[in-house]
Amino acid sequence: MVTPPHPPGPHALSSPSSSNCLVPRLSASLLVVMVIAAAPLGYFRPWRKTAPLPVAAPGAHVQGQVGGSVLLAAECHPGFQVREAIWLSLWPSEELLATSFRGSLETLYHSRFLGRTRLHHNLSLELGPLESGDSGNFSVLLVDTEGRAWTQILQLKVYDAVPRPTVQVFIAVSQQPKTCQAFLSCWVPNISDITYSWRQEGTIDFGIEPHGLFTDGQVLRVSLGPEDKGMAFSCIVSNPVSWNSTIVTPWESCHHEAGKASYKDVLLVVVPVLLLLILAGLSAWYWGPCSGRKKKEVCADEVTLQTENPLV
Repeated sequence: MVTPPHPPGPHALSSPSSSNCLVPRLSASLLVVMVIAAAPLGYFRPWRKTAPLPVAAPGAHVQGQVGGSVLLAAECHPGFQVREAIWLSLWPSEELLATSFRGSLETLYHSRFLGRTRLHHNLSLELGPLESGDSGNFSVLLVDTEGRAWTQILQLKVYDAVPRPTVQVFIAVSQQPKTCQAFLSCWVPNISDITYSWRQEGTIDFGIEPHGLFTDGQVLRVSLGPEDKGMAFSCIVSNPVSWNSTIVTPWESCHHEAGKASYKDVLLVVVPVLLLLILAGLSAWYWGPCSGRKKKEVCADEVTLQTENPLV
């Protein structure tokens, strides 16, 4: 019979406390071998036949979000009466996470999930709050009262929450009068496994025609006229666990660019006029009464006469 690692009693623990000491580190593989080897011996009868060991269940995919929690469900065949259960983290390193021996639950094992695990009475393992490095493979070994083992493999993928996307509007030169050609660029930083989609606000149809999309849906091209001043578009960014969006009205940028063009036109008129005025002023100064070599000598003589004959 398997000896429990601590005195019997309920120990469904999810965080360390002063009244509970940490279970010493054991080799996860060694513990699994001990349970599998000891289970048939404890319940051996000459007339009882046991099934071959172990049996592996098909893998399941579980998705979680950073800061949230996930439940890794332990499933087995109907009629499989579980006596022991062992939860392991297989990747990136093999670690013992939780055990159940005859109803006694334990989660205080040295691992990167210490303080973030909870083993339920149905033997499902809850992990949380999740961190970005928690993705990996997990397994649960279930042993029934006849010594049969059932192994289930689960794959956990943790995603970051999608932040609000940034949308930039670029205006292109249009060949048609009173028409604005705009390119809407949408992006979010440092997020993997994301998809981009666009929606015209105020319409029933969800999505935009593919011919107006570029760069895997990250850029949208639209053609707008004066009647489209209030037309708005939303960029929707999503991953398997979250999504976010930003709404933009591109005609505002078209009007802004038109204002820039008229200002440039004004500069094209004002700058040459200012240059002409400056040149005219310089010419007047150069060709004035005391300008030129001879005129300078005359002006100098007049100043000398006035100095020699001061007023009495």
